[in-house]
Amino acid sequence: MQADTGIAEISGLTLGGRRVAFLDRARIYACGVTPYDVTHLGHAATFVWVDALAGTLRMLGVEPEICRNVTDVDDVLDEAARRAGEPYDAFAAVQQHYFDRDMATLNVRDVQHEPRARRYVDQVIRLAGGLLAAGAAYARHGSVYFRGESAVNGSGLDRDEALRLSAEYGGRPDDPAKDDPLDVAVWQAAEPGHPAWESPWGRGRPGWHAECAAMALSVFGAGVDVHAGGADLGFPHHAYHAAMAEAFTGVRPYARAWLHAGTVRVGGAKMAKSAGNLVLVSDLVGDHPAAAVRLMILDRPWGESWDYSPALLDQAGKRLEELYRAAGRTGTATAAVAQTSRLLAADLNVPAALDLAIEEGGAAARNVTAVLGLN
Repeated sequence: MQADTGIAEISGLTLGGRRVAFLDRARIYACGVTPYDVTHLGHAATFVWVDALAGTLRMLGVEPEICRNVTDVDDVLDEAARRAGEPYDAFAAVQQHYFDRDMATLNVRDVQHEPRARRYVDQVIRLAGGLLAAGAAYARHGSVYFRGESAVNGSGLDRDEALRLSAEYGGRPDDPAKDDPLDVAVWQAAEPGHPAWESPWGRGRPGWHAECAAMALSVFGAGVDVHAGGADLGFPHHAYHAAMAEAFTGVRPYARAWLHAGTVRVGGAKMAKSAGNLVLVSDLVGDHPAAAVRLMILDRPWGESWDYSPALLDQAGKRLEELYRAAGRTGTATAAVAQTSRLLAADLNVPAALDLAIEEGGAAARNVTAVLGLN
């Protein structure tokens, strides 16, 4: 139901400088987590931004339909499960429970679709077959490799940088079976220590990029309105996902718009388990309101990378109190309510919408609070 904000003429929003028009539904693919560890602030930032996008769309009378996958077939997950002495699928289910708990704490709404990779193995096999038939892939030694040239060209990266990122994210550029180091496995031949399924090319498992492509294509068909995920996964993961989908369907572009949420850092280093600098959501909400954590994430341009500090969270808590006090004031010009909505529809300009809401107060502040899920 569209809010009474006086902006019924707006039929879409701007993302990354690109105008995206909608009628009554928006298909959003949110690249989900690999459930092998606890949820940190870097994970949370992506999904809080997706939820804010969804709230903005509802404000405009557009119903978001979100698909957020679970990557429960993954080499990193397999290693973590082995260390824990548990089957990979049971281990993933427990970690997913903790992720869901943290998302609920941050007031991230449930999504409409949550496909799990291990349940989409048949779809990956069909994807591999379609890519082979299209000449976009080749089979060798029990694996099926996607020709990566289109993904690299579309990324705008030079070859050396693409190779570096491919190696960093498990792309195995040194695999001697490949025609080109930047080709990637759609289907990986079976290896010890990993789950395996039967396929026309022998036992094996899905490739990471192929899993997302298959799940998104299965849920939404040939394309999506918005593809969302962390900026650090723009290449190789999102680039190969989109390239595989386009090669399989022949429909371009795969995504009408992209929302790559900025990377969260600590002391200038990307937040990651390997760096030992994780800031856990469960720890933050022990000392601060969950809405303050959420506001800290949102009160900035969505594509901007940023450094976490406790002082930043304290500032967000003060900003939240200002917003709540403003929301308690009576009377607001209808034009101010409409303007906060326009600001949110203009590339999710949360800082400007918050500034205006706090200044004007009343219904304008209540509108921003509700749309951004800060209540």
